[in-house]
Amino acid sequence: MTGAGALEVAGEFYHAWFTGTVLHAVARHGEETAAELMFRVFRHQQQTTFLPGLKKLGLDGLPPAVAAARYHYLSNFIGGVGVEYVEESPRKAWIRYPPPRWVWPGATICGIPSSVNAAMLRGWHANNGVMLGRLGLGFVCTGQTVDGDPGLEGYYVEHDRDLAEDERLRFAKQEAMPRFDPAAAPALPAADWPAERIAKAKRGYAMEYARTVMQVAIGLLGESEGGALLGHAARLVGMQHVHALAAALGVTSLPDFLCAMARAEGDAEATLSAQPDGSVVLRRQALPLFRGIDTTPAMQAAWEELMRGALLAWDRFARLERIGPMAWRISAG
Repeated sequence: MTGAGALEVAGEFYHAWFTGTVLHAVARHGEETAAELMFRVFRHQQQTTFLPGLKKLGLDGLPPAVAAARYHYLSNFIGGVGVEYVEESPRKAWIRYPPPRWVWPGATICGIPSSVNAAMLRGWHANNGVMLGRLGLGFVCTGQTVDGDPGLEGYYVEHDRDLAEDERLRFAKQEAMPRFDPAAAPALPAADWPAERIAKAKRGYAMEYARTVMQVAIGLLGESEGGALLGHAARLVGMQHVHALAAALGVTSLPDFLCAMARAEGDAEATLSAQPDGSVVLRRQALPLFRGIDTTPAMQAAWEELMRGALLAWDRFARLERIGPMAWRISAG
């Protein structure tokens, strides 16, 4: 598989873990807890990426409604998310995420309550005006795909007065976004965004959501319950996805899959070594998912469940044993 294709596979694996964690929160902890999880994930993402992203994309000098909507359009486009944009005026700009929704792939969207999806908007879209220092900027949601609407859509609008916190997000399903014209939409400078950079950005987009949900789940539920939520979701995702992803990577053994996945996610020095007893040792030089965060034992254990789930689906009698900080032995059953 080409480098760009492998990056896409790694992104898909972590995307599935993020989505699986949210679904698992809905099923095991209830709608209210899952909504709080989503709110915290998207607020964390906004606070760490929004303002630097505006500058990187050259949007920081635009009117606030236009800057906010263009940020969502371009950043999601880079991340491989289907997205549309319509600018009505300097004070009003639309953004729309048509189906299929990236964040809730396939049939998983059927398990997402409306309040959980709306928590994403409360966490990010409703707070852009605060981040920009323009408290008159609000977001109006005119449709949610989880409710059966043909996409998640809405518009940023700048008011002539400051908005109270509960006014920064409102719903108006009687309105609809005008038809999208791709030719009139903002575009990335081709010289600044070659194909390889976009492929890495797509992988990073998915991994960043997995990185954030790990931190948020532990912060919300604690080491024990948060770790259990993340770990069980990871095991299920590993079992469900390993065969399709291994085929996409062109590998035919579990050790080869784990090594190829390590390299695809950014650990170019990951190696396999056959042992005299017939086992295989995977050694990693880096864990890119944990880069820049304070890792807890619960996070590490939950992440390992991706590998354990893959192992269980590949050969339920095989064993995976950690033999060092970044080394694992894979043995036949």
